[in-house]
Amino acid sequence: MIRVDINVGDIVKKINISGQVKLHEPMSRHTSFKIGGPADIYTVPADEADIVLIAGVAQSEGVPLFVLGDGANILVSDKGIRGIVLDMSQFAAIQVKGQQLHCGAGAEISDAAEIAAQHALSGLEFIYKMPGSVGGALWMNARCYGQSISEVPGTVHYLDDMLDHQDLTLPDPRFAYKKSPFQGSRAVLLSLDLSLQTADQTAIWSRMQEVRDDRRRKGHFEYPSAGSVFKNNRNFGMPSGQILDELGLRGLRRGGAQIAPFHANIIINNGTASAEDVRDLILHAQELAYKKRNIVLEPEVRLVGDW
Repeated sequence: MIRVDINVGDIVKKINISGQVKLHEPMSRHTSFKIGGPADIYTVPADEADIVLIAGVAQSEGVPLFVLGDGANILVSDKGIRGIVLDMSQFAAIQVKGQQLHCGAGAEISDAAEIAAQHALSGLEFIYKMPGSVGGALWMNARCYGQSISEVPGTVHYLDDMLDHQDLTLPDPRFAYKKSPFQGSRAVLLSLDLSLQTADQTAIWSRMQEVRDDRRRKGHFEYPSAGSVFKNNRNFGMPSGQILDELGLRGLRRGGAQIAPFHANIIINNGTASAEDVRDLILHAQELAYKKRNIVLEPEVRLVGDW
């Protein structure tokens, strides 16, 4: 059972790790939206033993544990996050052994694609320049340009709910569109070993440049955002962004947040946006889509923290 009354001081005394422990760390420093209130306890484990200790304390104390990758695809409440945040940024090693690419869960997924290309290994071109960590991409089963990360052959290494080591082989039928078996669990993803294919290096870089340029044309790099806000659904007959565009929502503002004038399925932070501003736009878009088109838009961006 999760506690709501958290004595931060008592819990911190039990987190005796080699890494860092911070109190009331602003999450705006750690999200692609540049939005988010303070985390009660913010931890940066230095090694796997630290992870086990932090997760064990969260379980024994009955407090929430949020595993943070690169801070993409999440909207953290203005009130912040209760409990413990576990920042995986120190687990960012990427190594190449033959056709195998070993990636720490905290590594940026785009860096993994770039290092693969440097070694003439193909299979990750589609995810180049997508924001987020390897662990976050797996947790969300990141998908773009018709491909999902779970379709790339490999092995996921993780700690299960009991903090025991487990492996999961990809592809796995439990993955679906923007869904993974890790959602709804307390698993901590540690690393990913991918089996890639050798290919012409020039062709690999050419495809990656096409992907990068397409993202740039769509404005993905212009402002702080979390990328696409709503999932696409084939039953809609068109992408969610096109639906929102036809409903006249492009450019709509709430405080410092705005439905991007260049893409209706992206909400941007113009510099002063609060999490509530962004959520207001999300709710307004959902309400209008249902009222005008009888369409239920499912958010892709996760609402995290004390809402």
